[in-house]
Amino acid sequence: MACSSFTFSVAAKPKSPTSSATLSPSSRSSTSLISLSSVGISNPSLRFNETLIWPRSRNNRSTNIPNLLIVASARKPEPLKIMISGAPASGKGTQCELITKKYGLVHIAAGDLLRAEVAAGSENGRRAKEYMEKGKLVPNEIVVMMVKERLLQSDSQENGWLLDGYPRSLSQATALKELGFQPDLFILLEVPEEILVERVVGRRLDPVTGRIYHLKYSPPETEEIATRLTQRFDDTEDKVKLRLCTHHQNVESVLSMYEDIMVKVNGNVSKEDVFAQIDSALTKLLEEKNATLKSVAA
Repeated sequence: MACSSFTFSVAAKPKSPTSSATLSPSSRSSTSLISLSSVGISNPSLRFNETLIWPRSRNNRSTNIPNLLIVASARKPEPLKIMISGAPASGKGTQCELITKKYGLVHIAAGDLLRAEVAAGSENGRRAKEYMEKGKLVPNEIVVMMVKERLLQSDSQENGWLLDGYPRSLSQATALKELGFQPDLFILLEVPEEILVERVVGRRLDPVTGRIYHLKYSPPETEEIATRLTQRFDDTEDKVKLRLCTHHQNVESVLSMYEDIMVKVNGNVSKEDVFAQIDSALTKLLEEKNATLKSVAA
Protein backbone atom coordinates (compact mmCIF):
# COMPACT_ATOMS: atom_id res chain seq x y z
CA MET A 1 0.00 0.00 0.00
CA ALA A 2 1.36 3.44 -0.90
CA CYS A 3 2.35 5.79 1.88
CA SER A 4 2.46 9.58 2.21
CA SER A 5 4.33 11.81 4.62
CA PHE A 6 2.93 14.89 6.32
CA THR A 7 4.91 17.29 8.50
CA PHE A 8 3.20 19.30 11.21
CA SER A 9 3.95 20.96 14.53
CA VAL A 10 3.03 19.37 17.82
CA ALA A 11 4.11 19.81 21.40
CA ALA A 12 3.79 16.34 22.91
CA LYS A 13 3.14 12.71 22.11
CA PRO A 14 -0.46 11.56 21.65
CA LYS A 15 -2.26 10.51 24.80
CA SER A 16 -3.14 7.15 23.39
CA PRO A 17 -1.47 4.90 20.79
CA THR A 18 -4.90 4.36 19.27
CA SER A 19 -5.63 8.03 18.67
CA SER A 20 -6.92 8.81 15.20
CA ALA A 21 -7.18 11.81 12.93
CA THR A 22 -8.44 12.66 9.48
CA LEU A 23 -5.78 14.28 7.31
CA SER A 24 -5.44 15.08 3.65
CA PRO A 25 -2.28 13.41 2.39
CA SER A 26 -0.19 14.96 -0.34
CA SER A 27 2.24 13.57 -2.85
CA ARG A 28 5.11 15.28 -1.09
CA SER A 29 6.01 16.44 2.41
CA SER A 30 4.50 19.74 3.42
CA THR A 31 4.36 21.88 6.54
CA SER A 32 1.05 22.69 8.14
CA LEU A 33 -0.80 22.92 11.44
CA ILE A 34 -3.54 20.49 12.38
CA SER A 35 -5.93 20.34 15.30
CA LEU A 36 -3.89 18.90 18.15
CA SER A 37 -7.03 17.65 19.87
CA SER A 38 -7.81 15.52 16.85
CA VAL A 39 -4.81 13.35 17.62
CA GLY A 40 -5.38 13.31 21.35
CA ILE A 41 -2.82 15.98 22.26
CA SER A 42 -3.65 18.58 24.85
CA ASN A 43 -1.88 21.45 26.58
CA PRO A 44 0.98 21.90 24.07
CA SER A 45 4.07 23.56 25.46
CA LEU A 46 6.98 22.99 23.10
CA ARG A 47 6.73 23.00 19.33
CA PHE A 48 8.26 20.12 17.42
CA ASN A 49 8.36 19.18 13.76
CA GLU A 50 6.75 15.73 13.54
CA THR A 51 6.74 13.58 10.41
CA LEU A 52 3.83 11.17 10.16
CA ILE A 53 3.51 8.19 7.83
CA TRP A 54 0.12 6.70 7.02
CA PRO A 55 -1.49 4.62 4.23
CA ARG A 56 -2.72 6.81 1.38
CA SER A 57 -6.09 6.07 -0.18
CA ARG A 58 -6.12 5.34 -3.87
CA ASN A 59 -8.46 8.20 -4.70
CA ASN A 60 -6.18 10.62 -2.77
CA ARG A 61 -9.01 11.64 -0.46
CA SER A 62 -8.74 12.17 3.26
CA THR A 63 -7.63 9.06 5.09
CA ASN A 64 -8.54 8.07 8.61
CA ILE A 65 -5.50 6.97 10.59
CA PRO A 66 -6.31 4.59 13.45
CA ASN A 67 -2.73 4.28 14.63
CA LEU A 68 -0.66 7.41 14.17
CA LEU A 69 3.03 6.62 13.76
CA ILE A 70 5.50 9.37 14.61
CA VAL A 71 8.70 8.56 12.77
CA ALA A 72 10.77 11.71 13.32
CA SER A 73 10.91 14.44 15.90
CA ALA A 74 13.18 17.44 16.03
CA ARG A 75 12.56 20.89 17.41
CA LYS A 76 13.59 23.69 15.07
CA PRO A 77 16.69 25.48 16.42
CA GLU A 78 16.27 29.02 17.68
CA PRO A 79 17.54 31.66 15.21
CA LEU A 80 20.87 33.32 15.92
CA LYS A 81 21.00 36.46 18.04
CA ILE A 82 24.26 38.31 17.56
CA MET A 83 25.76 41.62 18.71
CA ILE A 84 28.81 43.12 17.05
CA SER A 85 30.91 45.94 18.49
CA GLY A 86 34.00 47.83 17.46
CA ALA A 87 35.51 51.28 17.38
CA PRO A 88 34.85 53.73 14.52
CA ALA A 89 36.50 52.40 11.33
CA SER A 90 36.95 48.91 12.79
CA GLY A 91 35.04 47.41 9.86
CA LYS A 92 31.66 46.65 11.44
CA GLY A 93 29.70 47.74 8.37
CA THR A 94 31.64 45.47 6.02
CA GLN A 95 31.40 42.48 8.33
CA CYS A 96 27.68 43.01 8.93
CA GLU A 97 27.12 42.81 5.17
CA LEU A 98 29.05 39.54 4.96
CA ILE A 99 27.30 38.03 7.99
CA THR A 100 23.78 38.88 6.83
CA LYS A 101 24.56 37.62 3.33
CA LYS A 102 25.58 34.17 4.57
CA TYR A 103 23.35 33.70 7.61
CA GLY A 104 20.25 35.68 6.63
CA LEU A 105 20.12 37.63 9.89
CA VAL A 106 18.25 40.93 10.13
CA HIS A 107 20.81 43.74 10.34
CA ILE A 108 19.80 46.32 12.93
CA ALA A 109 21.79 49.53 13.46
CA ALA A 110 20.52 51.99 16.07
CA GLY A 111 21.60 55.01 14.00
CA ASP A 112 19.65 53.79 10.98
CA LEU A 113 16.59 53.15 13.15
CA LEU A 114 16.81 56.65 14.58
CA ARG A 115 17.00 58.29 11.17
CA ALA A 116 14.15 56.13 9.84
CA GLU A 117 11.88 56.93 12.79
CA VAL A 118 12.53 60.66 12.38
CA ALA A 119 11.83 60.47 8.64
CA ALA A 120 8.62 58.50 9.25
CA GLY A 121 7.39 61.01 11.81
CA SER A 122 6.60 58.35 14.42
CA GLU A 123 6.08 59.21 18.08
CA ASN A 124 9.60 58.06 18.95
CA GLY A 125 10.90 59.90 15.89
CA ARG A 126 9.24 63.17 16.88
CA ARG A 127 10.63 62.92 20.39
CA ALA A 128 14.10 62.13 19.07
CA LYS A 129 13.99 65.02 16.59
CA GLU A 130 13.36 67.51 19.39
CA TYR A 131 16.64 66.54 21.03
CA MET A 132 18.55 66.37 17.75
CA GLU A 133 17.43 69.85 16.69
CA LYS A 134 18.74 71.21 19.99
CA GLY A 135 22.06 69.47 19.45
CA LYS A 136 21.48 67.12 22.37
CA LEU A 137 21.94 63.36 22.59
CA VAL A 138 18.75 61.36 22.18
CA PRO A 139 17.89 59.82 25.59
CA ASN A 140 18.61 56.13 26.02
CA GLU A 141 14.99 55.22 26.71
CA ILE A 142 13.92 56.49 23.25
CA VAL A 143 16.64 54.57 21.40
CA VAL A 144 16.08 51.45 23.50
CA MET A 145 12.39 51.45 22.60
CA MET A 146 13.23 51.78 18.91
CA VAL A 147 15.62 48.84 19.13
CA LYS A 148 13.10 46.80 21.14
CA GLU A 149 10.33 47.34 18.59
CA ARG A 150 12.66 46.34 15.73
CA LEU A 151 13.86 43.21 17.53
CA LEU A 152 10.25 42.16 18.09
CA GLN A 153 9.24 42.41 14.43
CA SER A 154 8.45 39.11 12.76
CA ASP A 155 11.48 39.01 10.44
CA SER A 156 13.86 39.46 13.39
CA GLN A 157 12.05 36.79 15.40
CA GLU A 158 11.98 34.28 12.54
CA ASN A 159 15.38 34.86 10.93
CA GLY A 160 17.45 36.03 13.87
CA TRP A 161 19.13 39.40 14.31
CA LEU A 162 22.49 41.13 14.13
CA LEU A 163 22.63 44.19 16.37
CA ASP A 164 25.28 46.54 15.03
CA GLY A 165 27.23 48.78 17.42
CA TYR A 166 24.59 48.62 20.12
CA PRO A 167 24.43 48.72 23.12
CA ARG A 168 27.05 51.41 23.57
CA SER A 169 26.76 51.90 27.32
CA LEU A 170 26.09 49.88 30.45
CA SER A 171 22.67 51.49 30.86
CA GLN A 172 21.67 50.46 27.33
CA ALA A 173 22.95 46.92 27.87
CA THR A 174 21.09 46.67 31.17
CA ALA A 175 17.87 47.95 29.59
CA LEU A 176 18.05 45.34 26.81
CA LYS A 177 18.69 42.58 29.34
CA GLU A 178 15.69 43.66 31.42
CA LEU A 179 13.56 43.55 28.27
CA GLY A 180 14.66 39.94 27.70
CA PHE A 181 17.08 40.48 24.80
CA GLN A 182 20.17 38.38 25.38
CA PRO A 183 22.56 37.60 22.49
CA ASP A 184 24.01 34.17 21.78
CA LEU A 185 27.32 35.77 20.87
CA PHE A 186 28.98 39.16 21.32
CA ILE A 187 31.59 39.85 18.61
CA LEU A 188 34.28 42.44 19.34
CA LEU A 189 36.43 43.71 16.46
CA GLU A 190 39.86 44.69 17.73
CA VAL A 191 42.04 47.09 15.71
CA PRO A 192 45.07 49.07 16.99
CA GLU A 193 44.30 52.75 17.55
CA GLU A 194 46.94 54.02 15.12
CA ILE A 195 45.35 51.93 12.35
CA LEU A 196 41.89 53.24 13.22
CA VAL A 197 43.14 56.83 13.02
CA GLU A 198 44.76 56.14 9.65
CA ARG A 199 41.56 54.56 8.33
CA VAL A 200 39.39 57.48 9.40
CA VAL A 201 41.69 60.35 8.40
CA GLY A 202 42.17 58.86 4.93
CA ARG A 203 38.43 58.45 4.22
CA ARG A 204 36.86 60.51 1.48
CA LEU A 205 33.28 60.80 0.19
CA ASP A 206 32.22 61.14 -3.43
CA PRO A 207 29.26 63.58 -3.18
CA VAL A 208 28.00 62.50 -6.61
CA THR A 209 27.77 58.73 -6.08
CA GLY A 210 27.85 58.54 -2.27
CA ARG A 211 30.71 56.05 -2.43
CA ILE A 212 33.36 56.03 0.29
CA TYR A 213 37.01 55.95 -0.80
CA HIS A 214 40.28 55.79 1.12
CA LEU A 215 43.34 57.61 -0.12
CA LYS A 216 45.58 54.64 0.74
CA TYR A 217 43.45 51.48 0.83
CA SER A 218 40.78 52.27 -1.77
CA PRO A 219 41.82 55.25 -3.93
CA PRO A 220 39.51 56.77 -6.57
CA GLU A 221 39.64 55.30 -10.05
CA THR A 222 40.10 58.55 -11.94
CA GLU A 223 41.52 62.03 -11.43
CA GLU A 224 38.06 63.47 -12.08
CA ILE A 225 36.64 61.57 -9.10
CA ALA A 226 39.65 62.46 -6.96
CA THR A 227 39.14 66.20 -7.44
CA ARG A 228 35.54 66.14 -6.20
CA LEU A 229 36.07 64.01 -3.10
CA THR A 230 35.25 65.58 0.27
CA GLN A 231 36.22 64.81 3.85
CA ARG A 232 33.79 64.66 6.76
CA PHE A 233 34.30 67.53 9.20
CA ASP A 234 34.93 65.11 12.07
CA ASP A 235 37.34 62.84 10.19
CA THR A 236 40.36 64.75 11.45
CA GLU A 237 43.03 63.19 13.65
CA ASP A 238 42.13 65.21 16.75
CA LYS A 239 38.42 64.51 16.50
CA VAL A 240 38.77 60.82 15.74
CA LYS A 241 41.04 60.38 18.77
CA LEU A 242 38.38 62.06 20.90
CA ARG A 243 35.72 59.72 19.46
CA LEU A 244 37.93 56.72 20.12
CA CYS A 245 38.48 57.81 23.71
CA THR A 246 34.71 58.11 24.25
CA HIS A 247 34.16 54.73 22.62
CA HIS A 248 36.72 52.97 24.83
CA GLN A 249 35.28 54.52 27.99
CA ASN A 250 31.76 53.32 27.15
CA VAL A 251 32.53 49.93 25.67
CA GLU A 252 34.46 48.62 28.69
CA SER A 253 31.32 48.58 30.82
CA VAL A 254 29.37 46.88 28.01
CA LEU A 255 31.98 44.15 27.63
CA SER A 256 31.61 43.22 31.29
CA MET A 257 27.97 42.33 30.60
CA TYR A 258 28.83 39.92 27.80
CA GLU A 259 32.29 38.59 28.70
CA ASP A 260 31.00 35.00 28.99
CA ILE A 261 29.74 34.98 25.39
CA MET A 262 32.29 37.32 23.83
CA VAL A 263 34.50 36.46 20.86
CA LYS A 264 37.40 38.81 20.15
CA VAL A 265 38.27 39.11 16.47
CA ASN A 266 41.47 40.51 14.98
CA GLY A 267 40.21 43.28 12.74
CA ASN A 268 43.65 44.34 11.49
CA VAL A 269 43.69 41.86 8.59
CA SER A 270 41.88 41.63 5.26
CA LYS A 271 38.08 41.70 5.35
CA GLU A 272 38.07 38.07 4.14
CA ASP A 273 40.28 36.98 7.03
CA VAL A 274 38.19 38.95 9.52
CA PHE A 275 35.05 37.25 8.26
CA ALA A 276 36.73 33.83 8.41
CA GLN A 277 37.18 34.32 12.17
CA ILE A 278 33.57 35.40 12.61
CA ASP A 279 32.27 32.63 10.37
CA SER A 280 34.14 30.04 12.42
CA ALA A 281 32.57 31.32 15.65
CA LEU A 282 29.06 31.35 14.17
CA THR A 283 29.46 27.87 12.67
CA LYS A 284 30.55 26.55 16.06
CA LEU A 285 27.56 28.25 17.71
CA LEU A 286 25.13 26.63 15.26
CA GLU A 287 26.71 23.22 15.82
CA GLU A 288 26.29 23.61 19.57
CA LYS A 289 22.63 24.60 19.14
CA ASN A 290 21.95 21.56 16.97
CA ALA A 291 23.78 19.25 19.38
CA THR A 292 21.68 20.56 22.25
CA LEU A 293 18.44 19.93 20.32
CA LYS A 294 19.52 16.41 19.46
CA SER A 295 20.24 15.61 23.10
CA VAL A 296 16.83 16.98 24.13
CA ALA A 297 15.08 14.94 21.44
CA ALA A 298 16.94 11.80 22.55
